[in-house]
Amino acid sequence: MDSFPLLSSAASGMAAQRSALDVAARNVAAAEAAGPRGSYLRQIPAFRVEGEGGDARVLFAGMRTERGVNVDVVQEMLAVMNASRAYDADASLFDTGKKLASATIDLERLP
Repeated sequence: MDSFPLLSSAASGMAAQRSALDVAARNVAAAEAAGPRGSYLRQIPAFRVEGEGGDARVLFAGMRTERGVNVDVVQEMLAVMNASRAYDADASLFDTGKKLASATIDLERLP
């Protein structure tokens, strides 16, 4: 068991959102390479949750293909914005966890 499950939960969320950003970037690059008349099926990031309660972690589980849908750059930019905001939220949570861990360690140092 991890001493600070908040830190590992936030870190796993950050890693999952970074993977979602990679998928969106891959979609945009493929759409640009295919050109305006080309066709490229959109990849969707898949996630899974491990653990429960305060010890839950979000993990990137790969990609799946969205059938019948070509990549739309505007839709991908929205996906990038959503993943970026989620990453920022996880980073903020991680920072809060670090401050709590530091305060806990400081309390144990008191005589």
